[in-house]
Amino acid sequence: MKGKTVNEHPPTENHVARRTVDGDLIEWLEVPERARLLNLEPHPEGGWYRRTWTGTNPVETENGVRPAATLIYFLLPPGENSVWHRVSSDEIWLWHGPGSLVLEFGGSGEEPQMTDALTLGPAPQHGDSAQALVPAGTWQRTIPSATEVLVSCLVSPGFSFDDWQLTQEG
Repeated sequence: MKGKTVNEHPPTENHVARRTVDGDLIEWLEVPERARLLNLEPHPEGGWYRRTWTGTNPVETENGVRPAATLIYFLLPPGENSVWHRVSSDEIWLWHGPGSLVLEFGGSGEEPQMTDALTLGPAPQHGDSAQALVPAGTWQRTIPSATEVLVSCLVSPGFSFDDWQLTQEG
């Protein structure tokens, strides 16, 4: 994403912008059908998302007041991935399908160092999980899949882009 030159005008009316948290244009994307049906928007780290729930109880964190928890849909169309990032809260991934995805863990150091991976998917007999915990402060990313996959991500204390970090390569 770094160093791209992108035209500020969409190629067609079917394209939407993926932007950084600061609003800088990253790229233009065609909206996948499921993203359109679920009213998802491009996430700065990759994939598509929409917050579906915010807890009503506030909690004090070292970065300010946050909701007790938040929940999003997160869609990865075929070939898309999320880049290395971390959140200062625990995050639980919940698999919905239809495809599977590989979630990689990169430790909690200054830069990610691949430490482990698991597959969220439909085949527990082959080691797939239906949910996964990413502990607070742990680097994570997803690997592109050949098929579309929808998950939900529950973050507690609730997600804020102020508590989110993307690698420099992202």
